[in-house]
Amino acid sequence: MEKREAARRISSTLAIATCDILIVWCSIGVSFLVRFDFLYSSIPARYAGEAIMFLPVYTLMTLLFLAAFGAYGFVWDLIGISALARIIPAVILSWICGYAYMLLASVRIPISVYFMSLMLNLLFITALRYSYRVLRHYMNAMDNRNVSGVNTMIIGAGEAGRMLAVEYAHNKKCGVRVRCFIDDNAGKKSRSLEGIPIVGGREVIPEAVKKYGIKQIIYAIPSSTEATKKQILEICKNTGCALKTIPGLSQLVDSAVKPHMLREVRLEDLLGREPIRVNTEEILRELCGKVIMVTGGGGSIGSELCRQIASHGPRKLIIVDICENGVYELQNELRKKHPELELHALIASVRDASRMNALMAEFAPDIVYHAAAHKHVPLMEYSPNEAVKNNVFGTYNTAKAAADNGVGKFVLISTDKAVNPTSIMGATKRICEMIIQMMSRHSETEFAAVRFGNVLGSSGSVVPLFKKQIEEGGPVTVTHPEIVRYFMLISEAVSLVLQAGAYARGGEIFVLDMGEPMKIDTLARTMIQLSGQVPDVDIKIEYIGLRPGEKLFEEKLMDEEGLEKTANNRIHIGKPIEMDEKRFARQLLELKAACESDSPDIASYVSSIVPAYRPDGGVIRVVKPEKPALQIKRV
Repeated sequence: MEKREAARRISSTLAIATCDILIVWCSIGVSFLVRFDFLYSSIPARYAGEAIMFLPVYTLMTLLFLAAFGAYGFVWDLIGISALARIIPAVILSWICGYAYMLLASVRIPISVYFMSLMLNLLFITALRYSYRVLRHYMNAMDNRNVSGVNTMIIGAGEAGRMLAVEYAHNKKCGVRVRCFIDDNAGKKSRSLEGIPIVGGREVIPEAVKKYGIKQIIYAIPSSTEATKKQILEICKNTGCALKTIPGLSQLVDSAVKPHMLREVRLEDLLGREPIRVNTEEILRELCGKVIMVTGGGGSIGSELCRQIASHGPRKLIIVDICENGVYELQNELRKKHPELELHALIASVRDASRMNALMAEFAPDIVYHAAAHKHVPLMEYSPNEAVKNNVFGTYNTAKAAADNGVGKFVLISTDKAVNPTSIMGATKRICEMIIQMMSRHSETEFAAVRFGNVLGSSGSVVPLFKKQIEEGGPVTVTHPEIVRYFMLISEAVSLVLQAGAYARGGEIFVLDMGEPMKIDTLARTMIQLSGQVPDVDIKIEYIGLRPGEKLFEEKLMDEEGLEKTANNRIHIGKPIEMDEKRFARQLLELKAACESDSPDIASYVSSIVPAYRPDGGVIRVVKPEKPALQIKRV
């Protein structure tokens, strides 16, 4: 196979070189004819002998310089403008050397002939190399009219879109027929790219879909902003076409765009904000060579924490979780990806104070990320004592063990539901924040909390539920048509946690600017559309009412906290809240006794610690303040 390919390349090069020889000889002959008014009989006979002396040397010079500049190594059907940077210098240098030889050897050829031959060589040697691509272009344009395949629209008549169109035209096995381009650049409208029409900007997408019978749309603008991408995809998803997108610019680097790089448009593509950026160097300095412990390491957030930590070169990684299945799977994954990592996977409950203390003493972690918690809002409403035992006292046990054993940093994973909570889960997480702020004042350990909203795709979240309901044919259940939530990706949430660990100096609550909130109803409809179906036609949406403990709107920050900026403009710090620590300690003892006795009145104990907690949900009304974020005031 390799020998046949080498032979083919050699034969191709010889054929091109033979054409170059003919071009050089013909350029001299044509130049003589032009010089003498196309009258062959008028050309003096002495010039024939001079030309015979000159042409072999000039031809050899041309071939040598073309070879030296790589003019025989082009991929002919993909040759671009950059090829001119090799062809032109090669032809000019060979002409200069030929002219020098003519002077030294006293070859007498009219100077006008020599200059004219230079122009003809440039023209025909360049034309020869581009002729194959031009021919392929027109053949593909003709074939594209007759090819069978999925009628496809490409958004973006730039280089990425062109590469895709070329690839689909060359590879008929893809079964794709590109019918039109869409581009917001008005200067490109009514033009064509690779023989395919550019029909206009985003406003003509619905019309073009009908006109060309489009079944598939490919978003091919890797350099676009997230806001622009969201706006265009919002138009596309309403067409009922299958949607695909190419990687972003940072992922492409210098790679050519190929069909295998395409992926389905995901929900996160429609969030409409730039991805959260973190300082990876700071995180690397924070984690490299350290002993790291992650509680709740088998869960959605905890497992992603472990994955990202493992990639930053820790000395040891200790995974702690009460659920053995998640830990077992994660352990196998990390050992395969990071065989050099010293990994310890341990089954333990954060409720067991002595066990947590023993683990801290044995492994002496430098940093603890505390992700162990009960987080399901409605379930915790029916088991409030369990929420208190696991969230509040699991955090207290782990934090105290960390402080007693000289852990350097302790980072609590919190939630926006801790702000003015209406659920027992949110209220317990607020108490957790109070615990770490209290401990930060009396310990050398640097305690901090990271508060963020809903995570797309995490276990127990709404996205997997909607996905399952759509796969089953519906209905998709939404609690309320106006319910709103902030969303972020698991990778973003974990990056924020790691960045917070680098920023933490003691007692901070880190808050992510998550952009604009999204209606759950919109989320459900978008997921149905991305599955290629029509909401309320193919898949019915049912509104089932707010569940116990749920709010219509989540808030990101309590009124009394205020915000302080960090080096990352998407991460803010809430100032520590003053509290009566003696009273708080006494209330914790009372709360512990109440939950251990399974008190039916646990909510009142929690309310005494978190005055903002309203287990009845309160009466709420939406207030639109001057800043974009929605807030809630209670009446």
